[in-house]
Amino acid sequence: MIIVKAIIETDTDGKYGVYIDLYEKRLSYGIIGDGNTVQEAIADFENSYEEMKTYYAEINKTFQEAKFEYHYDIASFLQFYTTYFSLAGISRLSGINQAQLSHYLNGVRTPSKQTIRKIDTSIHEFANNLSRVQFV
Repeated sequence: MIIVKAIIETDTDGKYGVYIDLYEKRLSYGIIGDGNTVQEAIADFENSYEEMKTYYAEINKTFQEAKFEYHYDIASFLQFYTTYFSLAGISRLSGINQAQLSHYLNGVRTPSKQTIRKIDTSIHEFANNLSRVQFV
């Protein structure tokens, strides 16, 4: 079984989509999923995977099993997680201007790879620190 990147993106209608990065050419098939929420899109994506597995069995073709690692594009991440954290908070964590984050959220601008790494690193550091919190 291989680990394959599945990308979560937001569409212009506010819905979510999940798809395999076909440029990696790690699988002989492609699958997609969509939904009103990230959870719905992932569930649809995983259902598509099971349907593809069934189809391959029906046509007696070898199916390559995969485990998926879900990745957000920045706009989708901001849209989904700003229901839990404000742009101001993410700005404080990452050091990226709140207005700039808003541009990424609304698709006005696309962040550079360096900016993506900065957001990614700051969010993971925050999550790591948060995971060590204990209550009495």
